[in-house]
Amino acid sequence: MGVLIAGLAGGRMSIMTTRRRKSPEQIVRLLGQADRLLANGQDLAGACRELGISESSYYRWRERYGGMDVDDAKRLKELEKENATLKRLLADAEVEKAALREIAKGKW
Repeated sequence: MGVLIAGLAGGRMSIMTTRRRKSPEQIVRLLGQADRLLANGQDLAGACRELGISESSYYRWRERYGGMDVDDAKRLKELEKENATLKRLLADAEVEKAALREIAKGKW
């Protein structure tokens, strides 16, 4: 995680962390670590603090990736990429089809 140091009035320095997007594989691993910490009796706030994530991220990730293992997360990522490609191809085909209809009508 990158760190930015920003100066404040009065000569104090503030440390802000930059946001870094995590891969689905990393998220699944973090959720597994969080489960182990919670099973050992640590509260959610402490587990999230130790892992360097917010509680809202934990809940959002748990909703999306809960119950997955690393291979499932990789497959999900591949399927999402393939789906985006197919949607783009379909949109292009629809544009071409509409253009051909206009040409067939004789309106160009």
